[in-house]
Amino acid sequence: MQTKIQYGTREIKVLKTYDTVIVGGGSAGSSAGYTSAKNGFSTLIIDKAIRLGGSATNALVTPMMRSFTNHHQNFYDLENEMKKYGETRDQHGTAQRWFSAEAMADAWENLYTSYGGELLYDASVCDVILEDQKIKYVIANTIEGLVAIGGRQFVDASGDAVLSRLSGVEVLCGDEEGNNQITSLRFEVGGIDIEKYREYVFSLNDTYSIHRIKGDQFESAMVAGKNFAMEPLFRKGVEAGILIPQDLHYFQNFTIPDKTGVMSFNCPHLVNLKNNTHALERSAAIVYGHQCIRRLVRFLKEMMPGFENCYLVQVANMLGVRESWQIVGKLLMHEEDYPRQARYEDAVARGDWYIDVHSANKSLVHQISYQPGDYYEIPYRAMVTNEVENLVVAGRCISTTFLMQASVRIIPTCIDMGEAAGMATVLANQMNMALNALDGKDIAEKLGEYR
Repeated sequence: MQTKIQYGTREIKVLKTYDTVIVGGGSAGSSAGYTSAKNGFSTLIIDKAIRLGGSATNALVTPMMRSFTNHHQNFYDLENEMKKYGETRDQHGTAQRWFSAEAMADAWENLYTSYGGELLYDASVCDVILEDQKIKYVIANTIEGLVAIGGRQFVDASGDAVLSRLSGVEVLCGDEEGNNQITSLRFEVGGIDIEKYREYVFSLNDTYSIHRIKGDQFESAMVAGKNFAMEPLFRKGVEAGILIPQDLHYFQNFTIPDKTGVMSFNCPHLVNLKNNTHALERSAAIVYGHQCIRRLVRFLKEMMPGFENCYLVQVANMLGVRESWQIVGKLLMHEEDYPRQARYEDAVARGDWYIDVHSANKSLVHQISYQPGDYYEIPYRAMVTNEVENLVVAGRCISTTFLMQASVRIIPTCIDMGEAAGMATVLANQMNMALNALDGKDIAEKLGEYR
């Protein structure tokens, strides 16, 4: 086996070569890796963080959003595994699972490594070596410096289409004005009297929150100018000099199973970050987010009933990026696919979340939600490219328009896409075929019936 390769003007170490290499260990990448390893192929997941789960665990994106459609097996395997590490809650028979980030990270890691899957944590892919329209090596920056990792098949589950962009795949980014969906920096607060808070919210005749039963999970929200019941209290926070008007752009929080008195906050919106594809602007937005969180925690402690003894538990160590780059694959999914409940012959996954755009310049954009049982299909052609033969893409960076991406990006759908991508690598390895030459119908047959 080759131990070194020439890279520019120097030689670098070949760390190892695998049947399948996955860039990104989020919901899609973990699911893809689990499927590949479970089917007996040597598999590596490369991730810049030090635990699996991506946005769900490192950006503290919990709970999962609702999904009424059935899913592939990995979704249920993950759910069962999470129950070993803590309580999960099912929101009224949907796939809206309420979970802790720690339980999900442990569950994915155990599922994947129990089948021999290998991990390269704390590493960033920064280049590729291509030969004859195939990726031969990815170059990763690690504690050892730059290393090469060889593979037969590659999965881009990076969220930001990192591997695809490095490989010369055409990409899209942002809306018609070039603006991305707004990014959040989430955090958790403890020491909350959740029942007191619940009672306060409902005393305002709040119509957003639906969880009235004591001891049940709970969520609340406030968006300025949208007639939310808590807005007057937030306005008082501005008048008191604790908050600034931008802090009222979006506020949302959720209880967390197995974390008594702790809530996860889906805010602040980083309102100044219109384009999240610039490194320095992202970093400046993080600083702004830290300042917002300090103001919000002070406001909650001083003015919000139930938060009198609250404290900051943790701030996410990863931005909550909703959208950045999407590939242009063999087929581009359009927003018209949502209202027409698109069906495809090569479908490998389903989606049913509404078109949910958090806009930096406009108000929230919501497409009318489906009825339970409605869904659209995601074709395999939206996950492969013309440019690279041994590459499949899964997660929020598949081939979609800006608006359609706002639906496909949720955790349950990403898990299903990841399983489909993993199964594609299994078939490609078994049949010695190019990933972009596989028929989605064959992948769907291997995946079996939706559960």
